[in-house]
Amino acid sequence: MENLMITCISKPPVIIPTKHDNLSEFSQPQTKLSFTYTKNTKNTKITDNHVKNLARSGRLAEAVAALDSIALSGSQVRPNTFISLLQACIDFGSLDLGRKLHARIHLVKESDPFVETKLVSMYAKCGSFADARKVFDEMSQKNLYTWSAMIGAYSRVSRWKEVVELFFLMMEDGVLPDEFLFPRILQACANCGDVRTGRLLHSLVIRLGMVCYTRVSNSVLAVYAKCGKLRSARRFFDYMNERDRVTWNSMLLAYCQKGENDEAYKLFNGMWGEGIEPCIVSWNILINSYNQLGRCDVALGLMKEMESSRVSPDVFTWTSMISGLAQNGRRWQALFLFKEMLLAGIKPNGVTITSAVSACASLKVLKLGLEIHSIALRMGITDNVLVGNSLTDMYAKCGELEAARQVFDMIEEKDVYTWNSMIAGYCQAGYCGKAYELFIKMQESDVKPNVITWNTMISGYIQNGDEDRAMDLFQRIEQDGKIRRNTASWNALIAGYVQLGAIDKAFGVFRQMQSCSISPNSVTILSILPGCANLIATKKVKEIHGCILRRDLEFVISISNSLIDTYAKSGNILYSRNIFDGMSTRDIISWNSIIGGYVLHGCFDAALDLFDQMRKLGIKPNRGTFLSIILARGIAKMVDEGKQIFSSISDNYEIIPAIEHYSAMIDLYGRSGRLGEAMEFIEDMPIEPDSSVWTSLLTASRIHKDIALAVLAGERLLDLEPGNIVVNQLMYQIYSLCGKLDDSSKVRKLEKESTLRRSLGHSWIEVRNTVHAFVTGDQSKPSSNLLHSWVQNITREVNIDDHHGGFFIEEEEKEEIGGIHSEKLAIAFALISSPSSPQSIRIVKNIRMCRNCHLTAKYVSLRFGCEIYLSDTKFFHHFKNGRCSCGDYW
Repeated sequence: MENLMITCISKPPVIIPTKHDNLSEFSQPQTKLSFTYTKNTKNTKITDNHVKNLARSGRLAEAVAALDSIALSGSQVRPNTFISLLQACIDFGSLDLGRKLHARIHLVKESDPFVETKLVSMYAKCGSFADARKVFDEMSQKNLYTWSAMIGAYSRVSRWKEVVELFFLMMEDGVLPDEFLFPRILQACANCGDVRTGRLLHSLVIRLGMVCYTRVSNSVLAVYAKCGKLRSARRFFDYMNERDRVTWNSMLLAYCQKGENDEAYKLFNGMWGEGIEPCIVSWNILINSYNQLGRCDVALGLMKEMESSRVSPDVFTWTSMISGLAQNGRRWQALFLFKEMLLAGIKPNGVTITSAVSACASLKVLKLGLEIHSIALRMGITDNVLVGNSLTDMYAKCGELEAARQVFDMIEEKDVYTWNSMIAGYCQAGYCGKAYELFIKMQESDVKPNVITWNTMISGYIQNGDEDRAMDLFQRIEQDGKIRRNTASWNALIAGYVQLGAIDKAFGVFRQMQSCSISPNSVTILSILPGCANLIATKKVKEIHGCILRRDLEFVISISNSLIDTYAKSGNILYSRNIFDGMSTRDIISWNSIIGGYVLHGCFDAALDLFDQMRKLGIKPNRGTFLSIILARGIAKMVDEGKQIFSSISDNYEIIPAIEHYSAMIDLYGRSGRLGEAMEFIEDMPIEPDSSVWTSLLTASRIHKDIALAVLAGERLLDLEPGNIVVNQLMYQIYSLCGKLDDSSKVRKLEKESTLRRSLGHSWIEVRNTVHAFVTGDQSKPSSNLLHSWVQNITREVNIDDHHGGFFIEEEEKEEIGGIHSEKLAIAFALISSPSSPQSIRIVKNIRMCRNCHLTAKYVSLRFGCEIYLSDTKFFHHFKNGRCSCGDYW
């Protein structure tokens, strides 16, 4: 990268000569010229020819001096001679000498409108519209050519509204356009969307009998096409006597602009029927339009069809395809196509390079980005602001901030995107201080921060944990930046708070946003919903769902998918299913969300049924689908079927299983007590087992009381996570059970860790819109005595003293040592604080619940006729009628 930058810096600047440079030798002061015309002053014809020759050879200063000599002799020049001099000024771009000629216009023999017309044209083409319009307005007599010159001048610089205004002035002057001027005026109407004037011109064309001119008819058609009047365009098209490629291309473009690509394709095929072979422009219109609609496969097919028709794709064709693929998430394919383009010998342009670099940025493939940067250097287009911006963004997203800054510093004409890309790069890397320094520099530059800049800074600070600075910027954006906050400003705060786990603060901003009449959009909803995916946020989920319905966002597929997932994790799987069933369109995420929700709730039969429906509909499962199905087979204790599914991942679907699939297979074997097969499976794994695999084996060993495997799994976990408090405590218990508590340093360390850093259970429950927290053994609350008494009574009823069976391996201390566990206190509080038994109790716990508490929860659900939902760090439990959805395996 360093070499690339050195090459770029040391590259000698290219000095491009301008038209004015060619005139330097003719721009000397007249005092240095010594011309005498004494022999020719009596012969005007010779003098005219001499001046014309000087003009043709570019000796304009001498020509002006010759005019001065003519003036001294009392003679004049012919209009054609003066017109030749003005044309020379146009050819050499000499406005200064043109003005000198204007000052000598009195030397023309007689007043000639063609001279004045040429003068208007000279000023316009040399860049002085004010002078051109002044001469034009002062003309006593304007003919068609005069109006054409002025209208042509405005057309060349795309000042379309002025062209239309001039047309009406021209009509008032009694001058009608001809077949050459009509297309210019019609073009102006098309480009400024003035279909009303276009219709007026259309009627005038008919009355003047100019419909027979194909160029004029094409221009009328272009007005209707570009202004979106598709019916009028098609009606006019169908009645045209002669249609050339321009005609067909205008109609193709009209259909494509309306998104009616299939109709455009039918029209495209109709060209062949009239014996008109589509040109490169025709193909490109269709290919570009299909890419813009996201139908890249159709566009690729057209490109192949184009080549078979012996029309070679040009740089626009390739760029359209590369850009289309990149913008529709097919970035690797876009980069492969970019390589094919280079092999085909097509030189990319700035847009091609920008699209390819942007694809590299999204994929974070630095190596390919470097190669494309070197191509841009060889082409000499790195000073192009679009290319420079994409390179800055690419290096920033790839974490190469120094390289990004070097590219940023070399862009001379920075725009707001340039600054924003570099500031975003610093923020994403956590260098908010450097981002802020650049933010201040931007405020001092010619390019002022926009709302995106402010939002980037707000998002950067809050995502890096500095919520105070983020809130400060959020409050200053309107006062200091003079910029109104938009929806994205609020979204940045909401997403940041959710990321920090401050869901209450996120909800506060969400509610304040609506009170300020800022409508939440899909990004707002997708930002806040994940923060509600827990059992104590059920009412919040319903509040957001209500907002979704009010804003008509329920048809956004990503929002429906997120609602399915969030409702399932907040304990409402029936709500999830209702949303799923009500979706008119579903994608693979929709299916995965509902299947995963059923697996979470232990409903393996519903999950497997949906999987069968999915396959019958021809929907291809992905990694997420297979993970849920293996887990579902495990819950159902269908080991052979689970093994078959695992094999099909690579055999039938050519997907490489990830570590989570291997972990799910250990869960599958473990639930059925086939621990030997689980161990063999681990030994045969083609990848190194991680903590999730050994944790699954440890859970199986704990449930099935296999102390030897528990020791093996625990020791592997210790090696992988030596600082994990929970693992240390579990291993100390395992060693205690198997009689390995000797004086070894390893055990002494475990004993010390277990004594000093015990896992303390915390549980949270929402009662009457208030979240209450409970800590194991805590007796500081006013109602503690009542809660403890209630729990003790229930414990006596359950009679669960002997349920451990001598194999106690738990993440939390026994209650006789550490005190009553937090989830029991939460259950007691829910039942005591309600006048009647609640229908459901929802609890979140920070560590795995013990068997004692699990048995208590099952008993309470039966005894009081309520449902208890409890999510711990290992599983989601739904207790009902004395049973748990986990099947007593967690």
